[in-house]
Amino acid sequence: MEIKKKQNIIIHNPETRSFPADAFYPETGEKLPLVIFVHGYKGYKDWGAWNLMAEKFAEAGFFFVKFNFSHNGTTVEDPSNFTDLEAFGNNNYSKELSDLGRVIDHFIEDPKVDDQKIILMGHSRGGGISIVKTSEDERINGLITLASVDTLERFPENDDLENWKNEGVYYVLNGRTKQQMPHYYQFYQDFEQNYHRLDVERAAEMAKAHFLIIHGTDDESVPVTHAEHLHILNPNSEIFLIEGGSHTFGAKEPWMEKELPKDLNTVTEKCIDFIREKM
Repeated sequence: MEIKKKQNIIIHNPETRSFPADAFYPETGEKLPLVIFVHGYKGYKDWGAWNLMAEKFAEAGFFFVKFNFSHNGTTVEDPSNFTDLEAFGNNNYSKELSDLGRVIDHFIEDPKVDDQKIILMGHSRGGGISIVKTSEDERINGLITLASVDTLERFPENDDLENWKNEGVYYVLNGRTKQQMPHYYQFYQDFEQNYHRLDVERAAEMAKAHFLIIHGTDDESVPVTHAEHLHILNPNSEIFLIEGGSHTFGAKEPWMEKELPKDLNTVTEKCIDFIREKM
């Protein structure tokens, strides 16, 4: 079966700005479940082995979409490098939820998509965003989190928070690119102003979609306790732990191999089986 790849489709969002998305799908006359992958903090659609994961989903009979958030620090012209740190600094959760809504709106209209089978799959912070979106958008039938956070309240505390307010910006080193990445104080203000909407715990409890929680037991960025907590919040969810699994399930940037890393392959196969069973 031939796999179609449409890359860097431009999605327009008047609330934020335009951003690129990719679609991977098999050439078939059947309507396909739509799986939308939501990247995390300092992530982007072409990071690491995400393209190989997209191909595996397409080969399994899914319409797989991945995209860059409009303010993730990349640009339409350069979707794989953090060349717009000003945009990165002006990102916030409300913008990400708006972008995700636009992605759903765009691809749900594709004649190849079964609009009764919409699945969000979020990695890390993208998992938290996906949980919130699922709780407020009835079109979403399936929710998969990969190494997800159980809260979006991940900010400096006490004196550091006060310093951030006074300075207006704080910087985080990107270990891979060595860039000092800015976060403007508006990020925290947006969270405070939308505290109830951005409550991941409440959203997890309310989510009515079929819910799969996947996490590595050796996650160095988001402890596995986050996954266990999400499972307690939503007892109808299924939890699947990768013994010894890392935050990116063995993937790294750049990923030069032609095959998925072992753990990420296991994750992908589990996701495919879950969707087939539940949808």
